[in-house]
Amino acid sequence: MRADVEEGRLPPGERGAEDLVRASTLRVAPVEELARASEVVFIAVQTPHESALDGAGRLPGYRSDFDYSYLVAAVESVSAAVGARDQGVTIAVISTVLPGTMERHVKPLLAAGVTLVYNPFFTAMGTTVQDFLDPEFVLLGVDGAAPSDPAKTSLGSFYRTLHDSPIFTTDIRTAELIKVAYNTFIGQKIVFANTMMEIAHKIGGNVDDVEAALGLASDRIVSPRYLRGGMGDGGPCHPRDNIALSWLSEELGLSHDIFSDIMEAREHQAEWLADLIAERANGLPIVVLGKAFKPDTHLTEGSPGRLLAAILAERGIPFDHHDGHVDGPVPRIAGRSPSLFFVATRHREYREATFPAGSLVLDPWGFIPDQDGVTVVRIGRR
Repeated sequence: MRADVEEGRLPPGERGAEDLVRASTLRVAPVEELARASEVVFIAVQTPHESALDGAGRLPGYRSDFDYSYLVAAVESVSAAVGARDQGVTIAVISTVLPGTMERHVKPLLAAGVTLVYNPFFTAMGTTVQDFLDPEFVLLGVDGAAPSDPAKTSLGSFYRTLHDSPIFTTDIRTAELIKVAYNTFIGQKIVFANTMMEIAHKIGGNVDDVEAALGLASDRIVSPRYLRGGMGDGGPCHPRDNIALSWLSEELGLSHDIFSDIMEAREHQAEWLADLIAERANGLPIVVLGKAFKPDTHLTEGSPGRLLAAILAERGIPFDHHDGHVDGPVPRIAGRSPSLFFVATRHREYREATFPAGSLVLDPWGFIPDQDGVTVVRIGRR
């Protein structure tokens, strides 16, 4: 393998890689030499699944994490080599991992003076060179406060010699999640596209036209819109359309009903929020703010806030439910005793409200500002 790399022989399939290697002065060196000569050491070893979990066969009845033995061995060797240096070095881990892996498996191995960055690549096999040199974005997971200008970090400065793509910096655990979220989002898009193909085949439609039309929806579909944690989908169209397509799936005998999956996930997520309310109340009166599915309106059809209220009522949990856009004038938030307030609708007045001192505000939207004497929990946000 060493001779292959140094002589520019690479496995076929990676466009442009062999030409680059042949034109470079790349050579294979011992880890100790590498660590002595480097400011940044990239670790890009495999984190494989066992063969039964690679998707090439039927899904088994069990699940497991990745195998981190190669990653651990690589970090140990680099860290040991770096430990003898007076000057610090940055270790940039590229390997795909699950959230918490750096904390559990990598950080305990690091020598003093080593800075850890989680820097996964978003490259596809066959186009690795192109994807590396012209990426959608660069992801840096770092400990502590993220720099205001990530390009001024050692890794950021390095990437600025290659391209002007955005550099997105966050904490390490969130960066670990972003990497696997990116990969699995692609899988979900493919499942949806193939579901449309199956429906089109069975009704005599054209899946290419369906997907071409959806691809034109650059405001709501092919865009960042709706890609935000909060409450479930609502309105007079979306939930009922999923339910209707679930019925059609049964009528057509589809191989899988993803539409029922979506509605069940929506309901389970509402149940989780009800669990969170019950766990955090600690004797405080519970107030659910918002019945409308859409901010600053009175529209309640398919409202996830109403679904949450139904689940709380089903469980026998006492609560008040208010929405000034729906009910008309309601008691002022500030006039109440300390309570647990759950913000079910992203109405502007809730952002501007003054909550009673001693209250707890659960905010799935992440838009309620801090207030003195009030605990604001922006769900899923540090």
